[in-house]
Amino acid sequence: MMEIKKIIAVAGVLLGTAGVVHAYLRKAPSKATREFTDLAEDLLKETELAKGSFTEADIATLPGPVRRHLRRCGYLGKPKMACMKGVFPDVDFSLGKGKKTIKIAYTQYNFVDGPDRIAYIDSSIYGVPFEGVDAYIDGKGSMKGIIGKKITLFDIDGEAMDKASLVTFLSECLFVPNAALQDYIRWEAIDAHHAKAVITAHGISAEGVFTFNEDDEMIAFTTDDREATTMDGKSEKIRWSALCGGYKEINGIRQPTELKAVWHYDDGDFTYFDTKAAMMSYDKINNRQERNQ
Repeated sequence: MMEIKKIIAVAGVLLGTAGVVHAYLRKAPSKATREFTDLAEDLLKETELAKGSFTEADIATLPGPVRRHLRRCGYLGKPKMACMKGVFPDVDFSLGKGKKTIKIAYTQYNFVDGPDRIAYIDSSIYGVPFEGVDAYIDGKGSMKGIIGKKITLFDIDGEAMDKASLVTFLSECLFVPNAALQDYIRWEAIDAHHAKAVITAHGISAEGVFTFNEDDEMIAFTTDDREATTMDGKSEKIRWSALCGGYKEINGIRQPTELKAVWHYDDGDFTYFDTKAAMMSYDKINNRQERNQ
């Protein structure tokens, strides 16, 4: 695969002079935005509202630290959710180990039924729009990057992506805790501050361990079931963690506002996703007005 700079240069040549390029990029329709919007609209239309509210009976069989976390965050008595929208407006995102770090805006939806998950990256590289669409739908995972709103930089799928996407959904199940109660996730007690979870969907299983602090906040999820995949499609099995912090009460729910994604390489940890302005919401994503936005 050509280096990103070379691809951008080729795009510039194809589109003409610098002025024409910038004018085009400002006005051109976005292939990635359209794809993500279509996926979100289709999944939201298929999603039915969850019934009932979280009760002590719902969480009775969960490991102790998970039960305490859900109580601490204020979910008991709140309506169960069918899906979650996550918005991360200011993320430091690395294009790979030893490569450039860029600023991105990241938006995702997690759907309890399925389970399904989609995400959209909006950014630029050297002044040229760079977008991405991650999807896990019907058991199939994929990761796509688009430069200049038109040119596909990479498009990766396959078994490694299927499992990576599944375990990513698992890592976020306590952000949308109705998912944590579903039959496709099995919980195992470890100790007062750790619990293991195993997710099985579409014939694939993945697992990881959640860590909780003294304040009953979930602060980490760690797994060996996720591969680091580069833009040229190469994969390497590396221990992976999602780290959480900065808990704040938002709309009556305590949720983390600081999130990191970390690969634990033998020569040191590599953080490729780092945000301090995360926000998850549930109450509006099923109404028709937001579906049509």
